[in-house]
Amino acid sequence: MGAREAVLKAAERIMLLKDRETYETSLLDFADYVWPVVEPAIPFVKGWVIEAIADHLEAVEAGDIRRLLINVPPGFTKSLLTDVFFPAWLWGPRNRPHMRFLCAAYSEHLTVRDNMRCRSIIISDRYQRLWSSRFKVSTDQFTKIKFANDKTGWKLATSVGGIGTGERADIVIVDDPNNPMEMESEPVRNTTKMWFTEVLPDRLNNQETSAIIVIQQRTHDDDVSGIAISREMGYEHLMIPMEHDSSRHCITSIGWEDPRVDDGELAWPERFPQYVVKELERDKGPYAYASQYQQSPAPRGGGILKEAYWQLWDKQDSNGKEYFPPFQFVLASLDTAYTEKQENDASALTIWGVFRERPVIDVGPEALWQPRDTPTIVRNNLGNPKIMLIYAWQGRYEFHELIQKVIETCIPGQIPGGGPSFPVDKLLIEAKASGLSVGQELHRMFRSTGKIGIDLINPTAYGDKVARVHAIEHLLADGMVYAPDRAFADMVIDQCSRFPRGSRDDLVDTVSMALRYLRDSGFALKNSEYAIEDEPSLSYSQNNVALYPV
Repeated sequence: MGAREAVLKAAERIMLLKDRETYETSLLDFADYVWPVVEPAIPFVKGWVIEAIADHLEAVEAGDIRRLLINVPPGFTKSLLTDVFFPAWLWGPRNRPHMRFLCAAYSEHLTVRDNMRCRSIIISDRYQRLWSSRFKVSTDQFTKIKFANDKTGWKLATSVGGIGTGERADIVIVDDPNNPMEMESEPVRNTTKMWFTEVLPDRLNNQETSAIIVIQQRTHDDDVSGIAISREMGYEHLMIPMEHDSSRHCITSIGWEDPRVDDGELAWPERFPQYVVKELERDKGPYAYASQYQQSPAPRGGGILKEAYWQLWDKQDSNGKEYFPPFQFVLASLDTAYTEKQENDASALTIWGVFRERPVIDVGPEALWQPRDTPTIVRNNLGNPKIMLIYAWQGRYEFHELIQKVIETCIPGQIPGGGPSFPVDKLLIEAKASGLSVGQELHRMFRSTGKIGIDLINPTAYGDKVARVHAIEHLLADGMVYAPDRAFADMVIDQCSRFPRGSRDDLVDTVSMALRYLRDSGFALKNSEYAIEDEPSLSYSQNNVALYPV
């Protein structure tokens, strides 16, 4: 070898060592280097968003994070970084070819796709040029479902629910565990929830050091992300909405903080400029945009029943004391599910009062529930009707406990020393299996007393849950429904605003049932609507003449 060739060889080796050092210390630089292998026609665009994802994946590799939850919009390179580049980076650049990866999604074809991408990188000239000496690809196990190396490392592609016994990994990657097209199905959500909480934790090689990474967009309060957050399962939460929301400003334990300050500031304008984001928001609609791009299961301000629809009741008398209107009709609405099991729905009850726009007598809060001679509404010279949420509760009760709770709440004086109690004129109970039993028992106990009327309602006659909520939406949108500044009211309003993407809808069912009843029974009709209803009788004539011979 001549002197010139030796110099060139030495220079090439120095460059090789510099390249290796750069790519071995930075996952993002490594991703930039191997990007052309998987996306040769698309340029690699850097931004602080993918830097943040890479930083948190590096913290997983370092052992600083053992549970990582990532919520970012579509198109933010989350799958490539996490399920493709990250395993390849650990095997070669980080010299950890013994690492085993188990990768799952709601559909196996997604993880198979990423397995093939990762495999293509490992066998590429770019990768082999720098790290071929660290491991060899196994010839015995080299399929699109599972491929391995000669250092005992492997990468397996599967689906949610497809992980059986016998396979344990050092890092489990769960990419899109919930199918957005099936998020309205409670049975599908429950199956995924059971897999995530009862099966997945056992698939780790070492409970002290192995890691789980979950990546998805927020599609429902009860999706996998929601379960991880609500149960406080120890996940570090990296949440990046497309448009900054200062009320959900993200800071993580590794010292990372969302760099944005102003609401609405974009996360990645280099790839998603303002006009593109607006087009996405228009085309996706409020729910899909909020869940997939803003990482919020419901649009800001609420979904169908927006928070702003509810009117705040904060009236005070001349002495600054809170007063309430005398109610002309008080209605209770009960959704039953008597069981103590945490995985089942709760029972819920809301109480509503109907009043009219007129001067209100100054009375203290203790006189909130005025005695009434009759539940009939007097229409003359009174304003349009208003409806107030008086009280609400939800909880899991056995049958006898539920009966006691309803009696305590709806029949004053029946259970001395109990909780809040209100003189209810009518109790609505959803006519399902448990509701029928509760209704029959209450009727047996109070049928001869005249203390409360009970109606069993079949809400499914008015359509599904969403259709029933749409049917009463206008009552709230018209400003007819009030609520006091109380914790129970906040609970109801929050659950309603998150519907149908919230984890609970027990109170929502009672709201739609009560408001629909008040509407259909005439209590919630405006004066102008009464006039319209009277028009047919005014125009009716007894002297009808046939238009043709009979």
